[in-house]
Amino acid sequence: MDQFTVESVLNIIREFVPKDASISVADSEKYIYYQPSKQVDLRIKPGDLISENTATYKALSFRKKIGVQVESNVFGVPYYGLSVPIMNEGNPLGAVTAILPSKPLILPTSFLTIKMDDRWIPLPYGEIMYLEAQNRKTKIQSELVSGYHKMNLSELEFILPSDLFIRVHRSYIVNINYIQEILPDFHSTFLLIMKDNSKIQVSQTYASQFRRALGF
Repeated sequence: MDQFTVESVLNIIREFVPKDASISVADSEKYIYYQPSKQVDLRIKPGDLISENTATYKALSFRKKIGVQVESNVFGVPYYGLSVPIMNEGNPLGAVTAILPSKPLILPTSFLTIKMDDRWIPLPYGEIMYLEAQNRKTKIQSELVSGYHKMNLSELEFILPSDLFIRVHRSYIVNINYIQEILPDFHSTFLLIMKDNSKIQVSQTYASQFRRALGF
């Protein structure tokens, strides 16, 4: 990845990852950027080769997002890695990894509790139409109600079931069951018409992954 690509990725990542996360960016073989946090520092240097058993290595190998606990024998300190590969026509070009001191809280439920004005409503996963990033919080939209969740979009992406939800844009995750139509858009991207007739663009970054997930 060239420097422009790295900077573009970082602008997206900084908006969504938890504040206590270190961030690494790698190509298919080595790390090309590292930003440590006060909470956990793996002392990665640009040019370091990607080791086996790291979150980055597993995301590149499995070609999908990975959340994994990594023991201290790899970098000298234990960490929890959330790694997302950057794909191009099915091939991994690199990966972005959020490095956390411990595994994030996983909600042991089949619903998200959203805030609406002065009250809270538990909303089952199956009723969520789409999620939209808004100012480090997430707007949750169903056919009947909308509200906000305190977790950001990337945190929720690792919690939501992947058989129902797919990331289609830096600002959107959609429930596949609520997609009414998929229309071609410019630059090999797509425009989704949801069942409430709202329109959501599939960005170029996520277009290939979207096509593979839906099998077309």
